[in-house]
Amino acid sequence: MDITKILTEEFKLKPFQVKNTIKLIDEGNTIPFIARYRKEQTGDLKDTVLRDLSDRLNYLRNLKARQEEVVRLIDEQGKLTEELEDEILKAETLQRVEDLYRPYRPKRRTRATIAKEKGLEGLAKLLLEQNVQKEQFEKELASYIDEEKGVATEGQALAGAMDIIAETISDNAEYRDMIRNIVYKRGIMETEGIEKDEKSPYSMYYDYKEPVKSIANHRVLAINRGEKEKFLRVSLILPEEEILSKLASKVIIKEDFHGRPYLEESIEDSYKRLIFPSIERETRSNLTERAEEDAIKVFALNLKPLLMQPPVKDKIVMGIDPGFRTGCKVAIIDDTGKLLSFTTVYPTEPQKQIDKTKAQLKELIHKYGVNLIAIGNGTGSRETEMVVGEMLEEIEEEVYYTIVNEAGASVYSASKVGQEEFPDLDVSIRGAISIGRRIQDPLAELVKIEPKHIGVGQYQHDLNQARLSEALEGVVEDCVNRVGVDLNTASPSLLSYVSGISSRVASNLIEYREEKGRFLNRKELLNVKGLGPKTFVQCAGFLRIPGGEEPLDNTGVHPESYKIAEKLYKMDLDKCDQLELSKELDIGIITLKDIIEELKKPGRDPRDEMPKPIFRTDVLKMEDLKLDMKLTGTIRNVVDFGAFVDIGVKQDGLIHISHLSDRYVKHPKEVVKVGDVVEVKILDIDIDRGRISLSMK
Repeated sequence: MDITKILTEEFKLKPFQVKNTIKLIDEGNTIPFIARYRKEQTGDLKDTVLRDLSDRLNYLRNLKARQEEVVRLIDEQGKLTEELEDEILKAETLQRVEDLYRPYRPKRRTRATIAKEKGLEGLAKLLLEQNVQKEQFEKELASYIDEEKGVATEGQALAGAMDIIAETISDNAEYRDMIRNIVYKRGIMETEGIEKDEKSPYSMYYDYKEPVKSIANHRVLAINRGEKEKFLRVSLILPEEEILSKLASKVIIKEDFHGRPYLEESIEDSYKRLIFPSIERETRSNLTERAEEDAIKVFALNLKPLLMQPPVKDKIVMGIDPGFRTGCKVAIIDDTGKLLSFTTVYPTEPQKQIDKTKAQLKELIHKYGVNLIAIGNGTGSRETEMVVGEMLEEIEEEVYYTIVNEAGASVYSASKVGQEEFPDLDVSIRGAISIGRRIQDPLAELVKIEPKHIGVGQYQHDLNQARLSEALEGVVEDCVNRVGVDLNTASPSLLSYVSGISSRVASNLIEYREEKGRFLNRKELLNVKGLGPKTFVQCAGFLRIPGGEEPLDNTGVHPESYKIAEKLYKMDLDKCDQLELSKELDIGIITLKDIIEELKKPGRDPRDEMPKPIFRTDVLKMEDLKLDMKLTGTIRNVVDFGAFVDIGVKQDGLIHISHLSDRYVKHPKEVVKVGDVVEVKILDIDIDRGRISLSMK
């Protein structure tokens, strides 16, 4: 298997790009480091492409290893032929390798293995070969009767032989491939309700059929959940007669063979008892795996813009974590994220202390100079927003509010990170602090929470959690390294996502900083326990030191390029011929352009290019909405079937995929992403069900 060639063709890349990328990965370089500082070697491949290529590389290497292992295992049985070895080594999927290995795999005791123990394999072979005449067959059949082996009659001998034939047919890789093709061309997924509660979210699947080839990924996950929660019964419907006919045409060589009824019975038994249950499980598993991979990609796609939301700088923020019975927790955060004060107010049911709450909030605004209020979007959010909106109309100060996605705030509050940051505070107050900080620096705050808890996906709790975590942590890592990290203020959570830095080294960095004081230059990193030269190469370019001894330490220029950067400092970069300059300095043109960009805008934050959050002073109710009304909103979540938008009322509105654009849209990600500010028109309002339909057409 030529892995480099396969990757080159699949990713439509040049051979040098794939070859160099594999070499860089094998040398232990991280994806962010390769994407940022080895662009010449990779031909400027983006981090997303590098991660996909790395995943595919791992799959192909696992495939190659399994091919070699299967060849060895069959060879040890003395059953390996040149043709079989060639087929195994040419297999393009692990599924194909396992199919070819299936007849040779050690089996638990089955009906076929029991029949073989009774010495009936020869009889099965006679039937399958179809060469023996009827008289001779009957004579041979009688010779297999042996009461000591548990074969007392001809019927028992034939039944055992047919069990062997059924398993032989089931183990045939070509027959399975044929049936798989039928499944994906003509198979139907059918669902029916077990307990038909019309109010359940699965009511549309109570009597539902859809071709396997066209079933949408989000419907696969919805059906799986409905089945798991015992609302649905799911089955795979196949053209059974056609499959049996095709199997017969392959197994039965001679139409007039006297043993044809035995073969037909074996074929039907093989299909119904062995092949169909196995293929049904496999089909469901493949559909689920495909749907999960798609859902993970959607989650990752949503997570990236959420993490890359621009920080709101130089603002004193009031974070409010809404609630009913236990009240709303309020935290005042200064412009560096430091906690100044906290309290609890009760504007909602059952206390409903609206006037007292307004007075308390006004006092905090006056005392601390609050510029912005961040309200979590959880339980009681709408009611709290109404009181805050009324209160803002009663004060002279120019204060705005915004709604913040609070997903994961409670997880952070009770986490080890939350406890270490605020050991003396109540869990609920930590949530209000997190909500306030999320508007100040979303990335720095959200890295403290496991990515899967940041609620911007679909069916995330039903997905393969290890695969989900791996994919999402890759997104977080890419975002953190794209932005860069202030070495002297970063939390351990943020530092642990920096290229090459483990959680242990992150703790050592904090310990060094607390003991020695702030870092003055990047070279000091080498004094940190566990951070050697190799790790230094991986992480140094992503760690920033504002106001340090070396100005370049506050840029994305890697220390390995400092000498070139110092030469560039002395030049008029606007008048230079970059191509000539790259030859003169013996540096790649892509790297040269990156260094020049950093020198022109030191300390540049790429998040500043992203859409800013919407700040409000007024409050809308669903009752205020009218059909065809035009509003501005923020995309909160993108799913397979559309996008959810915060338009300033309690319930997010849905733009169905068919209303995202005047043109055909295959997936919402083509048009929108989380954080986008969009203009929408109201199509439908269902106040009773809390549903708002929107359009961007």
